[in-house]
Amino acid sequence: MQEKIIILDFGSQYTQLIARRVRELNVYCEIHPFHSVPELDSSVKGVILSGSPYSVRDEEAPVPDLSTIKGKMPLLGVCYGAQFLSQYFGGEVKPSNTREYGRANLAFINKDNDLMTGVPDQSQVWMSHGDTIVNLPDNYSIIASTEDVSVAAYEVKGENTWGLQFHPEVYHSTDGKTILFNFIVSICGCAQDWTPDSFVDSTVASLKEKLGNDKVVLGLSGGVDSTVAGVLLNKAIGENLTCIFVDNGLLRKNEYQNVLDSYKHMGLNVIGVDAKQEFLSELAGVSDPETKRKIIGRVFIEIFDKEAHKIQNVKWLAQGTIYPDVIESVSVNGPSATIKSHHNVGGLPEKMNLKVVEPLNLLFKDEVRRVGKALSISPALLGRHPFPGPGLAIRILGDITEEKINILQEVDHIFIQGLKDNELYDDVWQAGAMLLPVQSVGVMGDERTYERVVALRAVSSTDGMTADWVHLPYEFLAKVSNDIINKVKGVNRVVYDISSKPPATIEWE
Repeated sequence: MQEKIIILDFGSQYTQLIARRVRELNVYCEIHPFHSVPELDSSVKGVILSGSPYSVRDEEAPVPDLSTIKGKMPLLGVCYGAQFLSQYFGGEVKPSNTREYGRANLAFINKDNDLMTGVPDQSQVWMSHGDTIVNLPDNYSIIASTEDVSVAAYEVKGENTWGLQFHPEVYHSTDGKTILFNFIVSICGCAQDWTPDSFVDSTVASLKEKLGNDKVVLGLSGGVDSTVAGVLLNKAIGENLTCIFVDNGLLRKNEYQNVLDSYKHMGLNVIGVDAKQEFLSELAGVSDPETKRKIIGRVFIEIFDKEAHKIQNVKWLAQGTIYPDVIESVSVNGPSATIKSHHNVGGLPEKMNLKVVEPLNLLFKDEVRRVGKALSISPALLGRHPFPGPGLAIRILGDITEEKINILQEVDHIFIQGLKDNELYDDVWQAGAMLLPVQSVGVMGDERTYERVVALRAVSSTDGMTADWVHLPYEFLAKVSNDIINKVKGVNRVVYDISSKPPATIEWE
């Protein structure tokens, strides 16, 4: 049974970051909403309480049931979690008199305490709270303080319970990883044996047991998630897996054939479907972004369903769902109200009456790549930038025509190939070009032109939740702009998008 740490989520923006830090220690963990405490069997080695946008003094403040946890197994409260453990059990939390946001340094550390072992004097920590603990319950004792915050960290005497008013999971807490190591490895006794290799072995074994001799169909996109899911399933069930790769006419230049060729070399059983005309005829004259997404999703389901029914006795639909999608569906506040409808296979299980298998639904994106590396998938496939499910449809602002697709494919190809040729591709999380619904005046030779404008976009990110624009060299941007204008008929102006997310999004639609 895989040992694990449970994180109870109170809605903090940092909860997924706690999970990442735990997993970086090669320890498996799961995030659960605070109001849905899972059954705590012998595999659970400890529990972490997350931060929260709420104050513990709010009437609607989240209150977890810790009756099976506190005093019975190792427990660490972070920010809101620490304040809850104080307020609810006899202490007092009040609004802060001094600023408690941003960097601070630990002026006092009880280095004899198991949680603070190896944390140096003046260690920098990251505060982010408007309330502060002013009185601790009688059996609690302070183990760290800053100049302004008396109770930066505490322990509960006679229990394996601790609280931190700072965030050890964020980069700015320089010794946060040491503190988390102390809790997870030293206190909880986790073995640090959850590695990409162990994940592959255990997942392949469980897929063999779960699927037996059943047939499985998987929709491939050429992206990292579906590729890794396909290779894992192939390792488990071999020829009983059939992969379907649909060309919606909105892929990058030559991508359909390039992706099919790369899969052939991997031994995957892939059916390629050229459905360009079906998608383009349905999209004709449609400009609204969400309508475009819905049309693409519907047509994909129809085509995938038709192709899948040509395979006899299929029992399962495989999906490349990853952990952030799972967390979203069971979040503290329920699923997000405005998720863009870009998940290619949304609605397929119901339509096809198939059982669903999701071999990657425990992993974050960076972990999927590490598992792919353990499976010996080529770095070129694993290092591919994310590409939106609706493809170039949401990078062509306005209605879709074959002429616009051809223009954007050429522009995008010059930009992406330029990044690769100049060894900039791996420094960028995602890049692409947008075809704008405006035309501008230009001069080519002695003639006045009135042609299209394209915007180039390149961002850095870890998970796409936040992103910053990449400061590409001016010389590179100048050359790419020049190449696009000279080589792509119909474009006479190139601009570079320097917006971050938030407030902007990565895609333009």
